[in-house]
Amino acid sequence: MPQKRRSQSWSDLKQAGNECFKTGQYGEAVSLYSQAINLLEKSGQKNQEDLSILYSNRAASYLKDGNCNECVKDCTVSLELVPFGIKSLLRRAAAYEAMERYRLAYVDYKTVLQIDCNIPAAHDGTNRMTKALSEVDGPSWREKLPPIPTVPMAVKEKWAQTASAAPTTQQNGIKDKPGHDAVKKAKTLKEEGNSLVKKGEHKKAVEKYTESLSYDPSEVTTYTNRALCYLSMKMYKEALKDCTEALQLDSTNVKALYRRAQAHKQLKEKKACIEDLNSLLKIEPNNTAAQKLLQEAQKMK
Repeated sequence: MPQKRRSQSWSDLKQAGNECFKTGQYGEAVSLYSQAINLLEKSGQKNQEDLSILYSNRAASYLKDGNCNECVKDCTVSLELVPFGIKSLLRRAAAYEAMERYRLAYVDYKTVLQIDCNIPAAHDGTNRMTKALSEVDGPSWREKLPPIPTVPMAVKEKWAQTASAAPTTQQNGIKDKPGHDAVKKAKTLKEEGNSLVKKGEHKKAVEKYTESLSYDPSEVTTYTNRALCYLSMKMYKEALKDCTEALQLDSTNVKALYRRAQAHKQLKEKKACIEDLNSLLKIEPNNTAAQKLLQEAQKMK
């Protein structure tokens, strides 16, 4: 007799979603997390922590795909289930920032810093928002902010215990600082990738960069280098994703903006291409390559 297929549990679906996320299949990850959420909610189990993680994971997938509105919604639900979750706060802040809702992004970044003042993404985000809000609202920008919630001491203590016990890992888009050995290994692999690029072996280089990022997912140049390979291989959507990843780590990275504009141009996305080039030219007004590409983009139909 054929074996009866075992129906997937919500935890199986979550694991499958995590695997899809790691390989860049964000749409599939959203679908799997959604199924897991439905199963867990229907089961009647009042496990708020597991549900909060599922919503936060789905939010990370939405963020990667550029669906910022859905990311904000899921992060908000996640934070209602388990208040002051750092991953959800950072993801929502990144989504708000992408939507140019800088005040709300600032509040989320500052809330994270109350919980743990050693998170680089929160420091960098706060600095970017401070600059953006100063330009938009002038010297009195702080007066226009929504209230920043006070984080209870119990939350800070719980996070401190969790952080000290947990190994450094990357989980769904929030990058913890890798250890010294991991950084060293990542650098070696990146250099091997760079050597392969010089030889024109872009496919092999992509493999080296991908392996490098598994050790240190916070290295901006590895993303921009891999994006260059993807452009050479005419894999424009992959190049787009890598440049977006790099810009989440460093919003003023000129190479990421230029290469993403190149990818947008090849994908016939005129408006997005011009936006990236205008952003680049604000940073480097005399960048001749960007000026030339902008002229070409403006002639697109």
